[in-house]
Amino acid sequence: MAQPTVRDAAIETFRARGLTRMFANPGSTEVPFLIDLPPDFEFVLGLHEGTVVGMATGFAIARGEPALVLLHTTAGLGNAVGALATARVNRAPLVVLVGQQDRRHLAHEPFLAGRLDGLAGAYPVSVEQPIRPQELSGAIGRAWHAAATRRGPALVVVPMDDWLEPADEDDQPAAAVTVLRAAAVDPAAVGALAALLDAAEHPALVVGAGADEPRAWRALVELAERLDAPVWQESFGARAGFPQDHPRFAGHLPSDRAKLRAVLEPFDAVLVVGAPAFRQYAFVPGAFYESGTRVAVVTEDPDEAHRSAAELVVLAPVGPTCEALLECVAERARDAPPVAFERPRDPGPTDGPLTSAHVFSALARRLPPDAIVFEEAPSSKPELHARIPAGAPLGFLSPAMGGLGFAIPASIGVRMALPKRPVLSIVGDGASLYAIQALWSAAQYGVGAVFVILANGGYTVMDRLAELQGGASVWPRFPDIDLSGLARSFGCPARRVSTYDELEAAFDEIVPGLGGRDEPLFLEVAVAPDSHFVP
Repeated sequence: MAQPTVRDAAIETFRARGLTRMFANPGSTEVPFLIDLPPDFEFVLGLHEGTVVGMATGFAIARGEPALVLLHTTAGLGNAVGALATARVNRAPLVVLVGQQDRRHLAHEPFLAGRLDGLAGAYPVSVEQPIRPQELSGAIGRAWHAAATRRGPALVVVPMDDWLEPADEDDQPAAAVTVLRAAAVDPAAVGALAALLDAAEHPALVVGAGADEPRAWRALVELAERLDAPVWQESFGARAGFPQDHPRFAGHLPSDRAKLRAVLEPFDAVLVVGAPAFRQYAFVPGAFYESGTRVAVVTEDPDEAHRSAAELVVLAPVGPTCEALLECVAERARDAPPVAFERPRDPGPTDGPLTSAHVFSALARRLPPDAIVFEEAPSSKPELHARIPAGAPLGFLSPAMGGLGFAIPASIGVRMALPKRPVLSIVGDGASLYAIQALWSAAQYGVGAVFVILANGGYTVMDRLAELQGGASVWPRFPDIDLSGLARSFGCPARRVSTYDELEAAFDEIVPGLGGRDEPLFLEVAVAPDSHFVP
């Protein structure tokens, strides 16, 4: 019997960690690993590294555990850096293998040798090249734990000759087999939070992506009702942290300090859950909030805790902490909430050009409660937030990093992980061009996500931002690009609608069957540019 190789040992490690589905765009440095993969391994091909990481990001978010990515040395990792940054900010655990030239002549920097250690900057939660080939299994195990516990991409650089080296059968990898995270909550920490809230006359809640799970949602609903408190969603959040159709939901926090101060000024205590205090966009001088407002944060993310402007931060599991807090805070009289979010009226039929408001209102009337809606339409985001509430955990996903090219591949990954959950991706036409090649993977693997493309013929968000700065845009528009033709060229069924009646008929046909689709659909909707934008 042949002696087991490092590759054999690594494959067993992948199996033990549940990493048998691989998202990849491979090159020559990965061939020794990829040839003759075992039949229980599934290879998911993406046509660009951003697509590969995007699909894996969606898959990992939906499953709540690490996904496996394979990238090709400098070119592959370099192309993927933006998507890896999005994965980090979106809390997606990824184990990322990066190919490297043969270690036996790396000192001579041969063709395809990569200077890989710092190429992705500070976005990976860990980067490791095994000291010797036989340490690869341990490095994979450590990457899995780093990704799972720190919620981000963990990189393992693998010289191509390592795979075929003999395994060390007596070696005990430096990676724990099982790591358990304590779910218990420190009573003293909960007591401090309860004391801050009980001392307040007018408390409020702010929720973020870290609270997007059923246990936290249930506890936060009861907590908001018990405190008689309004609930805001963090600005630029990757996911919803509270049911946005609940009477206590007050809307999305503004993204500059002056408006934030105006929102929080009536409240003497603000509890921020699953988000930092506070994420902003354009700089405005002054404090985040008035001196009379006390702020506390509950988060599992040490980085969020570190950068929060708060009086008290509790670093602990979000759901259990909120449940424990329910046992400590005093219940208040339940009057009408101080702030109520009123959704805009349906614009109704039109004989003129469609707007994003027509599209979102038509969807809101039809989407099932468990639908997963992706957003990557920057100029139309305020309209989407106003008209389509997230009604269930994982109901809303957005690229928290702000980079484009996330929604199409990530929605494919989510649908792969949750094949019965309705998945719909709302993407601007400019944004779609950053990852449109992902449609090939959706068609190839029978992924039934639907992509609604708002086609206004340009980078409208840039036009509006230029106007806010008192100037005019210099970049051209691109209404002549045949997006539906591009989609069809990748094997994805596509259609284009431009009138109200066509829109209504298309959604009547498509939306009821979202959960049962076994092929993707690209629906290009011609819309007029949104006339206003509030970042």
